[in-house]
Amino acid sequence: MKYILRFSLLFLTVLFVACNTKQTGTAIEQTAESIFPKGEKITNNNFSGTVYLKMMGASDTALHTSFGNVTFERKARTNWHSHPGGQILFITEGKGYYQAKGEPARLLRKGDVVEIPRNVVHWHGAAPDSAFAHLAISLNTDEGGAVWSGPVTDEEYAQAIKFEK
Repeated sequence: MKYILRFSLLFLTVLFVACNTKQTGTAIEQTAESIFPKGEKITNNNFSGTVYLKMMGASDTALHTSFGNVTFERKARTNWHSHPGGQILFITEGKGYYQAKGEPARLLRKGDVVEIPRNVVHWHGAAPDSAFAHLAISLNTDEGGAVWSGPVTDEEYAQAIKFEK
């Protein structure tokens, strides 16, 4: 009897999750809220398109890291930039891209992780047909914050996403 109850609860959980998704074209969208808060709209010139940021964790930390949830609307992206201490991205929603300067762009999906070495100039952002979210962790922040290099042009973006990998 105990096993039947466990199986029934598992079945109901799977059914509940399945009922809380909807098919739209080729993408499945969750109707539930994201696990991390969306945050406030970014209003500086270091991003193209509409991007939201919710910084998380203590701002006065001896860990020498900062982290936040970054949510990009379709086609939105960062400018070219680097991090003196490196960066890690944990992709939590949607489809997007990461590209290091001089290298091909990398297609990213929920569950992917990107480890960005120190001082590598790069950008990341949403695909043309999908919103995109990631947790961005800046490492060794005692060595300095992001160094911004200028916008990713529409031509660079189009070339980067030309071949999905």
